[in-house]
Amino acid sequence: MAKDASKKNAKTTAAAAPTATADMSRRKQLVETYKMTRRTDRRVGLYTFGAAVLAGFLGFLVFWLLPGSGIIGWILAVVGSLLSGSLAAMIVFGRRAQNAAYQQMEGQPGAAAAALRMLRRGWKADPVIAFNKNQDVVHRVVGPPGIVLVGEGSSPNRVRQLLVTERRKHERVASDVPIHEVVCGNGEGEVPLPKLVRHVQKLGKQVKPAEMTDVLSRLKALDATRSNIPLPKGPIPTSMKGMRGNLRGR
Repeated sequence: MAKDASKKNAKTTAAAAPTATADMSRRKQLVETYKMTRRTDRRVGLYTFGAAVLAGFLGFLVFWLLPGSGIIGWILAVVGSLLSGSLAAMIVFGRRAQNAAYQQMEGQPGAAAAALRMLRRGWKADPVIAFNKNQDVVHRVVGPPGIVLVGEGSSPNRVRQLLVTERRKHERVASDVPIHEVVCGNGEGEVPLPKLVRHVQKLGKQVKPAEMTDVLSRLKALDATRSNIPLPKGPIPTSMKGMRGNLRGR
């Protein structure tokens, strides 16, 4: 009997271990995200707490006014308060964490590639498909607008010339697919990093999901013809991708 009980306890412990590890990982990720955000946003904790308290109070009032009395009314009001406060805190924290991440990445090589990873399903992002000796780079996104070439670098003129070259290459294999050019930066005619994802999403819907496979296969053939030149020095930041997983509870 003792052996059976030990085996049962061992199985229960083994089954609970992955869940406990996942919970610890989520907590650790949230803590790291908070630390990263606080480096550039000292008031993130204050605003998050304030949003939770205000939304919690309003939620309590709203649910208290719903039909119900006695213990039922109190339970509804408390649950509604907790849900409203938690939701508001997550929204405020997520927005401020995203803005902080953009500020920390801005000016770094490959920052646009990290931001483009925020695009959700239905988009295919390929970082650094082309670059020159000055470390100007072009990233590619394929999605509902068609093909979006995003350039970034220290010289807008060089970046635009690199984009023109890449556009010609893509037109050879996908002449019937809309091709958009975007320069990421803070100059005239450029798209700032914090607005890059939204700008790309607003380019319209000109390619159906069923056509994506054919477009990607043609681009794969184009990429296969490129010479195997090493990528530019310096890692492409991935904090935006990690932060998105953290905020979504992964």
